[in-house]
Amino acid sequence: MESFLTAAASVRPTRVQADWFDTAFYGFVHFSPNTYTGREWGLGNEDPAIFNPEKLDCDQWVAAMKAAGMQGMVLTAKHHDGFCLWPSRYTDHCVKSSPFMGGKGDIVRLASEACRRGGLKFGFYLSPWDRHSPLYGTDAYNDYYKAQLTELLTGYGDIFMVWFDGACGEGPNGKKQRYDFPGYIDLVRRYQPNAAIFGEYGDVRWIGNEAGSTRHAEWAVIPREYDGGSTPVQTPPAPFYTPSVPRSLTDPDVGALPDALTSAGLIFKPAEVDMSIRPGWFYHPEEEPHSLERLFDTYIRTVGGNACFHLNVPPTPEGLFDERDVRRLGELGEAIREAFSEPAGAVVEAMESTEHRAVYRLRWAKPQRIRYVVLEEALEEGQRIESFSLRSPDGSALFHGTTVGHRRICPVDFEGDELTLDIPFSRGEVRLRRAEVFA
Repeated sequence: MESFLTAAASVRPTRVQADWFDTAFYGFVHFSPNTYTGREWGLGNEDPAIFNPEKLDCDQWVAAMKAAGMQGMVLTAKHHDGFCLWPSRYTDHCVKSSPFMGGKGDIVRLASEACRRGGLKFGFYLSPWDRHSPLYGTDAYNDYYKAQLTELLTGYGDIFMVWFDGACGEGPNGKKQRYDFPGYIDLVRRYQPNAAIFGEYGDVRWIGNEAGSTRHAEWAVIPREYDGGSTPVQTPPAPFYTPSVPRSLTDPDVGALPDALTSAGLIFKPAEVDMSIRPGWFYHPEEEPHSLERLFDTYIRTVGGNACFHLNVPPTPEGLFDERDVRRLGELGEAIREAFSEPAGAVVEAMESTEHRAVYRLRWAKPQRIRYVVLEEALEEGQRIESFSLRSPDGSALFHGTTVGHRRICPVDFEGDELTLDIPFSRGEVRLRRAEVFA
């Protein structure tokens, strides 16, 4: 047991995963013929003539995302309907068959160039499921998909993220495709080695829902059983390894100690929370953006809960972000900046430190009302903290938490000039990167 804890404490991220974690908050853009039909999943038989965003302004997208505090954008280069937002050499079901810019347009290029002008990272989503391609359901489809993937990986500069999913909703009598995810991953590693890959076989995993919900304890160190097999195992099998234990990314305790102790070994694979600013992923004019309170709370629980926040903003048929969404993004960014732009300058003093326990005192210059405490572990040495509490000098409890990881934002309501951080159990010696308070 002790040797396994020691190994678990040393499971580390790759450089790509560390860079992805530092991106923290980035945008999704769902745009396709669905924008014009009102569907969420296209049928694949839509006429490209309906796709014509006459006022397309990718710089407007970038400005709105930056106002929210996002650091990147992921564009749906192809959704399930198979329609490509770039002029692919391998299909006519794309923008070159649409009236947009007289068939000479390339929205992937326009979006990537706008991101670079505006200082955002750029990535793309290429749906493996393709309801248009006649090759879908055959071995030849994997070659087709890889050809399109290569176009995107080699034609649009540096890519910070490639987003895959495993969707295949054809039904029991439809065409089923066995996706060559290892082959897809090889292409990304070859052409864009700095890109983080979302998906079962990639660097980043799904949180388990699309509603912005998070776990009480979120581990980036998880059993290998949650992975498609591409992530290196960094520990031996656990003391109570049980091959028959079922695993699902919707489970409430992914990576928690009871889960880890029955695993075949542990990997580093952190979670992304993806949700849309509206109920739908594509634009529907009758929908309203979620409230500022819901979005800000989701930011606290995701970026401040050892995950990253991937927020979708769907363009209108004209190719613009709805002004209601633009206003809400601006409000969200203002709230984030107001909460976290002025740290109090806390000094951290170690009061106790053993292999599995630590106590720190946080002091700052003058008494003031504190609203948030932000904690970060040095993940390059491993995620270790299992539980912690924040207490006032008189011992009153301010906050109880479990994991810390990349970042934990702890809402508190406290007035004073010092508090205590008590870590009663850690998988190994605590390594804090940061502990700061915000008024």
